[in-house]
Amino acid sequence: MMSREDSPPRREVFALFGGIYSNAPALRAAIGDALQQNATRFYCLGDLGAFGPHPDRVFPLLHEYNIETVQGNYDDSIGNGLNDCQCGYTDPRDNHFAQISYDYTLSKTSEPNRRWMRDLPKEIRFECAGLRFLLCHGSPRRTNEFLWESTTSTAFLDRLADDYEADVILATHTGLHWQRELSDGRLFVNVGVLGRPANDGQCCVWYTLLTIEWDHDTAPQLTVKFRPVHYDHERLAAEMRSEGLPDEFVQTILTGWWTTCMEVLPAKERLRGKF
Repeated sequence: MMSREDSPPRREVFALFGGIYSNAPALRAAIGDALQQNATRFYCLGDLGAFGPHPDRVFPLLHEYNIETVQGNYDDSIGNGLNDCQCGYTDPRDNHFAQISYDYTLSKTSEPNRRWMRDLPKEIRFECAGLRFLLCHGSPRRTNEFLWESTTSTAFLDRLADDYEADVILATHTGLHWQRELSDGRLFVNVGVLGRPANDGQCCVWYTLLTIEWDHDTAPQLTVKFRPVHYDHERLAAEMRSEGLPDEFVQTILTGWWTTCMEVLPAKERLRGKF
């Protein structure tokens, strides 16, 4: 009989999807990739609509694969029929394009899906291997808070982990993936988004795999991998055009460079882009 000391380490693999933005083809491709990587749990961190076409195509995938979902600012707005997306932009040009995207998504989302979004949780918490996980959209303290790699200090993230009693915080909202090791072995991860490229000139989008391994006498080991997702982006762009969405959105999908919603970017992140 195998003794406790001889038993193999336990292992869980979490697939984490941020900002779907109505990009159902990318979500399907990400699910397929995560299954190939032996993911055992699937989570979405919110913002199901926006930017892309045909928002109702996202929901069957979430239900089919039992993807636990956090309510993003977009989901709260669409679910409750608010006047705008609560995206947190301040620039008039950013808000102009955000309103076009929001009005389209609101008009194209069915009432059953609106009700489902209305009831989504603001956060998901669970424990694994003795670690406390907190999944949110922008930050634990505000759904539409932007936490940027260049301007968010480790001390601030440590304070969030203290205040919200979490060892691992997983968020999205900014559209750019990054991670930071915190004190006492804790971790913050922005999981990226599936809805549009990461403003890097590549047409792929990104999601996150988080692997945790542990046994009876060693501390759990966490590994974060940002996974690129390739999908038929040209077909998505054609559908966006046929739905009358702005050409600025289409060009982002085709080129990998952001053309809108950039004023919110800190200087370092903006300098990585083309515009």
